[in-house]
Amino acid sequence: MISTRNLSALPNKEALKKKAKALAAIFAPDWEERYYSYNSKWGEGEECFEMRNTSGTEMHVLFLEGGCAINGFVPGCVPHSKSSLTKNLPKMFQEFIYGEPVNSIGTTFCLWTSGGHKWHIGALGQQSDHSEEVLRIFDNSVEEYISWASDYFSDVAETGDEFNVAVSKIFSGATLTDDIISNLVDVEIDWEQLEEDLKEINYPYQFD
Repeated sequence: MISTRNLSALPNKEALKKKAKALAAIFAPDWEERYYSYNSKWGEGEECFEMRNTSGTEMHVLFLEGGCAINGFVPGCVPHSKSSLTKNLPKMFQEFIYGEPVNSIGTTFCLWTSGGHKWHIGALGQQSDHSEEVLRIFDNSVEEYISWASDYFSDVAETGDEFNVAVSKIFSGATLTDDIISNLVDVEIDWEQLEEDLKEINYPYQFD
């Protein structure tokens, strides 16, 4: 399982970006209920993926042309000092990790890559940082992906074979169509808002 103590299965930057956009494209109809979001225009030359849940766990992933950094915060963890967690953090990520909103949220784990596939971490404490609970969605298993989506969308969709096929298509980066959306949720869709959201993600779609 992916964690700060086992980075071998974490995808490289481009594969991670593709997966992050797909996660954001499996949307909740109401913005406030969205677990994952993606802003392809976070800043000049910057894109950002965000995860948040009702228990206060948050993750921000910054994508730059030259690399990627992940900041995670899990309530209840007793973190190592932030200076230790970010030991040897490249300068390109300093503003992200020490600026807002990340600085106010907090840091219980941090990892980064500045080229190629290899991921790096600073110094780790003795206690668990629970990073595996947050990073598990980046595993390459479509079954893990479907399991998460089935649970999260249980109140707005009839999960089953059609739902699983729709989620699998998005997992693989397929262009979103009316049919995929209709198999994903059973509630009324604001199609104009959905288009705006997909433009923000920069995820491909083709609606009739």
